[in-house]
Amino acid sequence: MKIAIFDLDNTLLAGDSDYLWGEFLIEQGLVDGNKYRRENDRFYEEYKAGTLDIYEFLAFSLKPLSEHDIDYLRRLHQQFMEEKIRPIMLPAAFILIEEHKREDATPLIITATNRFVTEPIAKAFGVDTIIATEPEFLNNRYTGNVAGVPCFQHGKVERLNQWLQQTGLDLKESWFYSDSHNDIPLLSLVNHPVAVDPDQALQQHAKQHGWDIISLRS
Repeated sequence: MKIAIFDLDNTLLAGDSDYLWGEFLIEQGLVDGNKYRRENDRFYEEYKAGTLDIYEFLAFSLKPLSEHDIDYLRRLHQQFMEEKIRPIMLPAAFILIEEHKREDATPLIITATNRFVTEPIAKAFGVDTIIATEPEFLNNRYTGNVAGVPCFQHGKVERLNQWLQQTGLDLKESWFYSDSHNDIPLLSLVNHPVAVDPDQALQQHAKQHGWDIISLRS
């Protein structure tokens, strides 16, 4: 069975859904604007630098989910999709996903961003299966905590291996598309690693290892 794995932020999207969700919360007046933006910017720069403390970030980013009921959050997300996400869904990303589907590959999105933010985005891309960081959900509310292993760096490898064990699939014919050096551990596992509009560190690594480098933005 072929598997086509896709990172989401800055790969299929021309932007970062996690960062944009934070900006959206600020615009809606749901968080302290100046303080939240300062921290949101700091965490995003640390992510790009490869120095992000994922647990510190998740304590920050999941807290607003715990402050509202699920029905309100879902309505809020619908607005977020229309205003922030659909404009940055890359047309070439849809084409790439469909090409793999026509070749009978199972499409899978894997992302460090939490499932609440990303699952509707995956569905909008026509991808039913997503592995994401899981926000804890108890008694019909988010708690603000993370459940299980965050889907970040080596955590992506661990979460993917869990999924492979559950489904009985393997990586014998597999692709992974990503923009970020944070995904080098997983890119190194598949037999078709592809750097997509890569950051500088990933571009250098991809060139050194003979990996394909493509753009979905041009």
